[in-house]
Amino acid sequence: MQLFLGIDGGGTGCRAAVADVAGHVLGRGAAGPANIASDPDKAAENILAAAGEALAAAGGGAVAAAGLGLAGANAAGATERLREALPWPRVAVVTDGITAVKGALGPDDGVVVALGTGSVFAVQRAGMIRQIGGRGLVLGDEASGAWIGRTVLARALRAVDGFSDMTPLLAGLLDEMGGPDGIVAFSLRARPADFATLAPRVVTSGDPAAVAVMMQAEADVAEAVALLRASDDLPVVFLGGLGTAFAKRMAERFAICAARGTALDGALLLAREAA
Repeated sequence: MQLFLGIDGGGTGCRAAVADVAGHVLGRGAAGPANIASDPDKAAENILAAAGEALAAAGGGAVAAAGLGLAGANAAGATERLREALPWPRVAVVTDGITAVKGALGPDDGVVVALGTGSVFAVQRAGMIRQIGGRGLVLGDEASGAWIGRTVLARALRAVDGFSDMTPLLAGLLDEMGGPDGIVAFSLRARPADFATLAPRVVTSGDPAAVAVMMQAEADVAEAVALLRASDDLPVVFLGGLGTAFAKRMAERFAICAARGTALDGALLLAREAA
């Protein structure tokens, strides 16, 4: 039986699915983070683990082609390094933003806002995809979970220095992390997924510092959507772990529609195209 493998890998986790030629999903698997730029060795290990679990659930067999949508795939050299670790005969590797668009929009025109550990924004017109952002926490990832976590910690340090008011949320973070020096120590060892663990409390908080962080996040999302839409009134699909929260917050700004499918569906479509 001819099998197709789809992989959706981000900064928080990796999902895999195996489908037959008719598109029926036969098995699924999951593993840890799969950002091939920030931690290529661990990412490859998790990709293979998730794929192995999905193949086992499907009853085994040979993979004819694999489609991988991965965080970090836009970093120079990252895709080439990964390919050396992959055993499948035909492999297509793109950013997780591209597979998110393919899954969410199908053949339709629209804008996709994917907000998870990282962030990426894309537009599809007549089957052509343009992606912006998605360049990692050091250089971007605006409005992502990692960005929100890093930004609220930076705001806590600015409050310590007297640049802004200390709030209950910021004071709690300082106490939890052992003061300003503890936050600095955390920042030196933290990966994007570590910063992202702080995002849920910011997103749901009415604390003034949290409100300020989320206002900036919303402004960054609105700026990206406006750039991608240009003069077209395209619908917007929100995806990712923070997608639902932002869709609710920004419902009056955009014509928001539900996704047709997931980034994993897009990865399986990519695998079929690769074959």
